[in-house]
Amino acid sequence: MIALGCDHGGYALMQEVIDYLEKQNIEYQNFGTYSEDSCDYPVYAKKVAHAVADGNCEKGILICGTGIGVSITANKIKGIRAALCGDCFSAKATREHNDANILAMGARVVGAGLALEIVKTFLETPFSNDERHIRRISQIEQ
Repeated sequence: MIALGCDHGGYALMQEVIDYLEKQNIEYQNFGTYSEDSCDYPVYAKKVAHAVADGNCEKGILICGTGIGVSITANKIKGIRAALCGDCFSAKATREHNDANILAMGARVVGAGLALEIVKTFLETPFSNDERHIRRISQIEQ
């Protein structure tokens, strides 16, 4: 199960992500927002982060205008490793090396085509389980 959340700036791109997930038969829970009306991104970032941290969802995807605000907010929650990605290499590397559990993107930074490739890469890339990466993640968590 993938937890989804966005603000008004990420709403349109999130609709593209939802369409992609549905076509791939990937289950998700949408924590909002549900329109382009102005809203506060921390509300939705916290809902997604808690759903992932509590184990109700395996991973999360957050979208705002830049992706910065939602990633900062999500990373305040213990156990969350949210990564702001604007390219597929970063999405792959953060899964392999950091075992990132939330993908953050900026709707005003990446177009829909690239964003969907980033989502695909993030969701399909497993954590490497290399000892050096496990050690480093442990240091992040401390």
